[in-house]
Amino acid sequence: MNLLSRTDTQLFYWIFNKTAGRNCNVIRLVSKTGDGYLYLLVALLIWYFEQEKGTVLLYCALLAYAMELPLYVVLKKSFKRQRPCDLFSNFTAHIAPSDRFSLPSGHTAAAFLMASLLASFYPQIMPLVYIWASIIGISRVLLGVHYPSDIIVGALLGETIALISLSILL
Repeated sequence: MNLLSRTDTQLFYWIFNKTAGRNCNVIRLVSKTGDGYLYLLVALLIWYFEQEKGTVLLYCALLAYAMELPLYVVLKKSFKRQRPCDLFSNFTAHIAPSDRFSLPSGHTAAAFLMASLLASFYPQIMPLVYIWASIIGISRVLLGVHYPSDIIVGALLGETIALISLSILL
């Protein structure tokens, strides 16, 4: 575990240091697209323009987020992993974290959950939505509030919950 933790920390610094002395407004904006409002807007737009498919997508999303959010909170409180910006004294994060603990990344979990649902209903946009979800995850490391492993666990959480939701409702 020590090797894994060291590697995670080294990878964190390698990624985070890419933002040293740079304006991070674009990275902040990308991260903000993972706050959740965009997911609701996308689902409602799809529902408006494609009522049948949109209704099923909306139900899948509601079920998935209803499962993901409590599980995410339980995992955060169980692991209690300090965020890099709280643990290390030699740098400052580019944003204030939304909560106290880092594992898993909620932004990444939500982004991969939505990407998985959208890819299931619209396979032709799969590369686009997964690239977008990945960039949201990377933005959280670049901003200094998550380790790379938080992003991986968040992606796995989001993907798993989306697949469970789809298997229940489809």
